[in-house]
Amino acid sequence: MAASIVRAVPNTRSRAPIVVAVVVGVVLIAIVRSQLGGGDTPKKVTTPRGDCTVVNLAASSEKAALLKTIATDYNAGNHTAAGACVQVDVVSKASGGAAEALARGWDEAVDGPRPDVWSPASSSWAVILRQRTSARDKPDLVPGDKPSDLPSVAQTPLVLAMPKPMAEALGYPAKPVGFGDLLALSRDPAGWGRHGHPEWGAFRLGKTNPNFSTSGLNATIGAYFAATGVSSDLTAANVADPKTVAYVKGVEASVVHYGDTTLTFLSNLQAADDRGQGLSYISACTIEEKSVWDYNEGNPTGDPKTLGKHRKPGVPLVAIYPKEGTLFSDNPYVVLQAPWVDDAKRAAAADFLTYLQGDKPQQRFKDAAFRDYKGRASDKVSAKNGMDPSQPRLRLSPPAPAVLDLVQKSWDSLRKRARVLEVIDVSGSMGEGVAKAGRTKLDLAKEAAVRALSQYSPDDEVGLWVFSSNVNGRPAPYVELVPIAPVRQNLAELSKRINSLVPNGGTALYATARASVSFVKQSFDPQRINAVIFLTDGKNEYQPDTNLDSLLRDLVTEDESTAVRVFTIGYGDDADLPTLSRIAAASRGASYDASDPASIDKVFTAVISNF
Repeated sequence: MAASIVRAVPNTRSRAPIVVAVVVGVVLIAIVRSQLGGGDTPKKVTTPRGDCTVVNLAASSEKAALLKTIATDYNAGNHTAAGACVQVDVVSKASGGAAEALARGWDEAVDGPRPDVWSPASSSWAVILRQRTSARDKPDLVPGDKPSDLPSVAQTPLVLAMPKPMAEALGYPAKPVGFGDLLALSRDPAGWGRHGHPEWGAFRLGKTNPNFSTSGLNATIGAYFAATGVSSDLTAANVADPKTVAYVKGVEASVVHYGDTTLTFLSNLQAADDRGQGLSYISACTIEEKSVWDYNEGNPTGDPKTLGKHRKPGVPLVAIYPKEGTLFSDNPYVVLQAPWVDDAKRAAAADFLTYLQGDKPQQRFKDAAFRDYKGRASDKVSAKNGMDPSQPRLRLSPPAPAVLDLVQKSWDSLRKRARVLEVIDVSGSMGEGVAKAGRTKLDLAKEAAVRALSQYSPDDEVGLWVFSSNVNGRPAPYVELVPIAPVRQNLAELSKRINSLVPNGGTALYATARASVSFVKQSFDPQRINAVIFLTDGKNEYQPDTNLDSLLRDLVTEDESTAVRVFTIGYGDDADLPTLSRIAAASRGASYDASDPASIDKVFTAVISNF
């Protein structure tokens, strides 16, 4: 849900009205700041009390804020275990990012406080962690023999969330709808015109990256189940079947873009709804059921602190439970089998689990539209709120570990390809030093940008621009260094030109943003995700173009079929984060905060997870 940023890991894929834009932009900046890495570099919640046993708990982003409030109450209750007081500190960490960090060896300098307890959104991540540690010949960190051995703190099923009028056009709620219906709609040249609404255009799906996000992982698994027609025991042969491959690839072809969490889609949808365009951005989004309630309450982040701060949407979402079946996010509570988790921490973790499964905390989960740890729904899960407590009719079980690993790894060969223009600020301020790194900001950015190239697929298309107010004396404040072309062709040239960048001049932010989007639109490829990655460390200093409102109007597109999305990176303390967030929101992209230049590796990974 909330936007998150994870550490760059090579081979993650193949071997992550204008006033309204301001509001949404501020929300996105706050979220990305607080959830860096889904919690990659978080600060601890409280200061330890005396000789208390401190339990660090890394929780998936959709429940981390709620867990923090529950932990605060628990800490105030002066609980004890094994003769010592207990303090629980909760940090947010994207499920996929935590799995990878644990598998490679947790680095507190990069990943934040080392967890004693891990609560991803789904036990599938525990299976993936076990697969990854085994492949690297490292000790197994997951207790028990199978996922069902892990205790749960709450549950919520994966759903196909659709704007209510679109769902009704498909026959909702009387007619069952599933992945097959969405695939047929996405392949129909008439699009929504087949259902009497040509004004809605083509079917467009919002889906997260299954390397980071539970909803993305479960949606990918669900598509494989739908393609094969089986409801259990998905096999490697099923995954490799050409008909299955074509089916899943067809679903992916309708994606508008990916992302590491669903927050980007839901926040962009909220902004579109605020402009009276709630039916123009996406036709469906694969998210968890409880996120439907969050969105319909005007609180797409799911953070209890922001509930009630925004009006409810004019066009609400409804939860469609795929007729082919769906998976649950079972939110396991994993006390890690790690050398740093001693008996005192285990006793403390067990006490907090008992507390979490008690009546009062469980009611708080249910009040946030989770189902409780036994799968029982509250009155929040109701038709009035766009959900059905009697659903899903068919609950799918995750495939066997080896097949689950195969499904996740197959995604890179099936996902929609990208066409990306990377635009990097080379103004003079990029030459400033970063004391703790002993390097300049530009040095760190160049190194991260080159490393991140390995995260594209060879047939993704990538080009490079740079900008400042003085680019080699040219009249325009930007210049193309590498034309957009398949990475397999221009990887060496991209690396070479990025490494040769030097700082000079001021920041020509508006003119370059306008020109880069226009450039990508001129050669738009409807079969790809067309986007601009825009990195800058400053504010607009280019006097020939100072009209931000005009830029934002230019970036808003009425035709989603030709949308070029801008993913902005605010780099360093002086970056104009509010403006960058408005630019991203206007284009229905996302904004990322790299105020700490040392976080730039993680930020690049988060941005590239959109493709």
